[in-house]
Amino acid sequence: MLTDLKKPLLRPTVVMSTVFVASMFVSILDATIVNVALPKISEDLGVSPVDARSAVVGYLVSMAMVIPASGWFGDRFGRKRVLLSALAAFTIASALCGLADNLVELTVFRILQGLGGGMLGPVAMAMMFHVFPPDQRMRVSQIMVAPTAVAPALGPVLGGLLVDKLSWRFVFYVNVPIGICALLFGLFLLTEQRESSADRFDIAGFLLSCGGSGLLMFALTEGATLGWTSPVIVASGLAGIALLVLLVVVELRTPTPMLDLRLFADRMFRTVNVVTVLSTATFLGALFVFPLLYQNAIGASALTTGLAAFPEAIGVMVGTQLAMRVHRAAGPRRHLALALVNIAVGMALLGLIGQDTDPWLTRLIMFYLGLGMGNVLSVTRAAAFATLPPPKTGVASALFSTSGQVGAAVGVALLGSVLAAVGTVTAAGQPNLAAYHLAFFVAAALTLVGAGCALAIPDAPEPGS
Repeated sequence: MLTDLKKPLLRPTVVMSTVFVASMFVSILDATIVNVALPKISEDLGVSPVDARSAVVGYLVSMAMVIPASGWFGDRFGRKRVLLSALAAFTIASALCGLADNLVELTVFRILQGLGGGMLGPVAMAMMFHVFPPDQRMRVSQIMVAPTAVAPALGPVLGGLLVDKLSWRFVFYVNVPIGICALLFGLFLLTEQRESSADRFDIAGFLLSCGGSGLLMFALTEGATLGWTSPVIVASGLAGIALLVLLVVVELRTPTPMLDLRLFADRMFRTVNVVTVLSTATFLGALFVFPLLYQNAIGASALTTGLAAFPEAIGVMVGTQLAMRVHRAAGPRRHLALALVNIAVGMALLGLIGQDTDPWLTRLIMFYLGLGMGNVLSVTRAAAFATLPPPKTGVASALFSTSGQVGAAVGVALLGSVLAAVGTVTAAGQPNLAAYHLAFFVAAALTLVGAGCALAIPDAPEPGS
């Protein structure tokens, strides 16, 4: 049973919301902002842009490796302690990344960043659901959506400004003051949470999940760059899948598993996780393709591209505010299905953008896309934990975060492969818009699959609906 070990000076809901938004903002921002700085990083460190991608891949792989274990660490050692330790590691690593003198140092510090960032999400999510009562579940989701919506859209804009006006090193330095403020705020005001019945550490599950998720994440993130038939990618992908299959067998036979896969027996939790994988794949995959379309095919600058994409974040924020009313009227099943259909329409509209498209029409489409995604993010975070017992929140948060991480990797890998297969440049050396258009149409089709899966969600209203 969770126990509060220290009485807070402010309301726990206010304190936890502040720490959650700040922590998740820098963590999610860091996954997108560095992409803009890669050309400058490679030039300054004297390496090729392809080699410089190790700084991006190292961050994503280390995040994937640590997420599955985060729930157990939070339950065992105290969620406040683990959250603040992860935030401290992330902040220190950010400063070290800015001081790196070569690619090896940068990659090592990015891996440390990923270890801290991977712990932040699941532990902070579990803490949020603990401090908010069940009847405010949708309110929790609305707060959680804020960094998820703003950070990916702000990344290209902020990254472009920092690189152009200052240096690529400030892409990392920007995390430091935010991290320090959130760390001090949480240190003095957060209330400790600990799951007193936390089981012994599952070493086999930890090793299998780390190896399997790390190898599979590497294959998915690097497949489009190195080629899907590359021996390294094939070997990594197959080894990762084999280890994850073995993980499922081991965890289902272990009395006290690190990853409680039996939670997927819950229909609501299982279905929402499937929808999360599909919706995250299409959404983040589209956010990966859109800057490439706007810069490489249409010829816009990085800053102009970021400003064109930013209405998506506004749409998400508006969508989260509308989600409560729609949810009460429609319930989770119809609400999610309707939102995903709207996202599919937005994806299809992006597939019609050309060089002559009015920029304001593009911004309107991005806003419409964000509007649908704001509803999806709100409902999935509320519904996923609705039917689970409170003691399972920690491990369930780790599983839910893993679904989001897998979805992001699959989306970028799938749509990146579409671009590579069709070719982004024609034989005459001109931008091939058809490649980008097809990628968005594939994303629309995958979103419709997610809408179909959403229809399997139980229609009984959960707390707070």
